[in-house]
Amino acid sequence: MPRFSANLSMLFQESRFLDRFERAAAAGFGAVEFLFPYIWPPDELRSRLERNGLVQALFNFPPGNWEAGDRGIAALPERREEFEQSIGLGARYAAALDCDRLHLMAGVPGPYVDPALARRTYVENVRRAADAFGEADRMVLVEPLNTTDVPGYLVTLPAQAAELIDEIDRPNVGLQLDFYQCQMMQGNLAATVERYRALVRHIQIGGVPGRHEPDVGEINYPFLFDLLDSLGYEGYVGCEYRPRGTTEEGLGWLAPYL
Repeated sequence: MPRFSANLSMLFQESRFLDRFERAAAAGFGAVEFLFPYIWPPDELRSRLERNGLVQALFNFPPGNWEAGDRGIAALPERREEFEQSIGLGARYAAALDCDRLHLMAGVPGPYVDPALARRTYVENVRRAADAFGEADRMVLVEPLNTTDVPGYLVTLPAQAAELIDEIDRPNVGLQLDFYQCQMMQGNLAATVERYRALVRHIQIGGVPGRHEPDVGEINYPFLFDLLDSLGYEGYVGCEYRPRGTTEEGLGWLAPYL
């Protein structure tokens, strides 16, 4: 059976963030993930995890100024110094939360940045993060994002991510495969996860269209969950979707897997 983690940035929105840990545990989740932890003290987050018997499955490196539209800075040549500082901050939270998977967002280079320079910058910066995390046995993840939700993002397809991972050439760099993102860009989900199984270190799900519960829309998730089992995938499946009502009301799909 797949192991599911609740994305607290998107689920349980009726509660303030720090109260979502308890609701996730009560709903049957054994792990949580979220976008960014950096406005909360790491000790407070660690306490919430321990109090509710939860594992921290994933979070992201600092993305730059999210409110101003940044979606990562690792591919932005003019932000190298800021990126260097972000590695240390991500590492501090990873250690505090005992989290061994961090997603490194590439960003939107913009129309005036040479695409080759943006790609080279991203490769170099992922190597830096991977080398800094290597001794701690933590993974740095590359995730393709779709161009509808994030226009201009550097990495948009699993094949592109796989090429980057090969070029980065670090043993602790892997693929974060979001079935929602992949379906929005190309579909062909079963063949994609089979092709890149050796690289996949984290999976996320959401219904298409609308990014609602995984039992809504055009993706056959029970088939994909069975496929993950047959492929021997032992990582977490992150529930990164927008509930149509309360989170608990929409969790009927999860019951067979608990």
